[in-house]
Amino acid sequence: MKSKQKTAIIIGAGPAGLTAAYELLHKSNIMPLVFEASPAIGGISKTVNYKGNRIDIGGHRFFSKSDTVMQWWHNILPIEKTDASKSFTLNYQGKSREIAGGDGADPTKTNDVMLVRSRLSRIFYGGQFFNYPITLEASTIKNLGVGRIAKMGVSYVKARIKPIPEKSLEDFYVNRFGRELYNTFFRDYTEKVWGVPCSEIAADWGAQRVKGLSVTKAVTHALKKAVTPKRKGDISQKDTETSLIEYFLYPKLGPGHMWKTVTKIIQKKGGIVTKNRAITKIHAEKGKILAVDVLDTETGKTKKISGDYFFSTMPVNELIASFEGIKVPKNVKEVAAGLPYRDFITVGLLMKKLKIKNETERKTKNNVVPDNWIYIQEPNVKVGRLQIFNNWSPYLVKNSDNVWVGMEYFVNEGDEFWTKKDKDMSAFGIKELASIGVIDEKDVIDSTVIRIKKTYPAYFGTYSRFSEVRKFTDSFENLFLVGRNGMHRYNNQDHSMLTAMTSVQNIIAGRKDKDNIWDVNVEKEYHEEKSS
Repeated sequence: MKSKQKTAIIIGAGPAGLTAAYELLHKSNIMPLVFEASPAIGGISKTVNYKGNRIDIGGHRFFSKSDTVMQWWHNILPIEKTDASKSFTLNYQGKSREIAGGDGADPTKTNDVMLVRSRLSRIFYGGQFFNYPITLEASTIKNLGVGRIAKMGVSYVKARIKPIPEKSLEDFYVNRFGRELYNTFFRDYTEKVWGVPCSEIAADWGAQRVKGLSVTKAVTHALKKAVTPKRKGDISQKDTETSLIEYFLYPKLGPGHMWKTVTKIIQKKGGIVTKNRAITKIHAEKGKILAVDVLDTETGKTKKISGDYFFSTMPVNELIASFEGIKVPKNVKEVAAGLPYRDFITVGLLMKKLKIKNETERKTKNNVVPDNWIYIQEPNVKVGRLQIFNNWSPYLVKNSDNVWVGMEYFVNEGDEFWTKKDKDMSAFGIKELASIGVIDEKDVIDSTVIRIKKTYPAYFGTYSRFSEVRKFTDSFENLFLVGRNGMHRYNNQDHSMLTAMTSVQNIIAGRKDKDNIWDVNVEKEYHEEKSS
């Protein structure tokens, strides 16, 4: 008699959830059932199509220090065909693979292709551009002045000689960059992102996002770049600081196309991926999850579905509030309810042209500034970053003669920005960019507004007590918290994928503890070395 096939219920169809489903289908006999609460696939890695112009929510560069993830992406979408004289080196699983002229995929003939894109992100401050991260070169000295550069140097040396205990994100930044550089380029922007002073944010955020980057390494990188010829076409970048990456892979039609393609593969192999399905209850007993209540948000009907394994990418506060059949400890409820999030608004602007000019050596169509992102450090505006979608992929823009940009606002659900009418939010954004000289209002052709909830799990509030929540969730042997919101951790998509991969490996190996899942993006194996 055949045993009944086991099932895994996966909450959320973002990178972590879909990776878990894909891995289960390819490496086990467990059937994945993926339930996505929204009408879209990809989570915050989705791509929004507005009248043929595509928006990447937050920007997703496809690079990873993990050979496994790099090869995983490559298996889904081939690399674009390039000139025969060019070659790329992909390092994966300890091995190198030369790809002469790409895989042969032609982006003019197929959408299923990864482009090789150059990276440039700069800071816009005082009406001028600065390299991101800041480098000590002629343009920086000219823009800031020798006196201010000297003050930054003295401040940096002081911080390195006598570092302060790292109790907050402010301490983390000051130790790595010095107080003068922190005050100029980190303090105001970071507070714009999070809505609270850096002194109130846990240093963990810096460990998650800045990691190995420091002034010393930035200068060393610049010197190496000046005297060492670049390895031709190497895009693995395993030994390069994340913030100094110069090339990355990118799906022709944005990150959402990657995850739509993965979804098709999952469905072709028999897995189930259903949109507009919200999880309202988690049925549990001591040490085990039994079932979930799935709400069809279109019909209003709820169905209880049992499973053998459960993967959650839903926000931790919602997960804990959904438990049924077992008493959740008061302290766990308290911590989960107090976990804060930062929400996100993108104002998409279709432009005839930008007012800022391309004064770099990089050649672009219509001489548009070549940046992927521009970090808006101007303190008198609320916009945090500006994406120029033309530079992520020219195929994101319907008419290549236009400039398609995304203004990024970091907000709280329900605040004055979140509740603005779309036309008012667009008008506000247009006026902000015009006020700092980035655009001319008369060049705006069209606009749209996109709101995304719980985009950034925050490292303040009750976050310092998160271990109390983890102890509770880890006590359920068949429950796996994965991904950014699932773990309340500011992971990039490759780290989110690795948490899912590790969880599947644990199931297959019969491993009970989940320490290796939580070690992703914490242990040296998964991220850069500590700064020096």
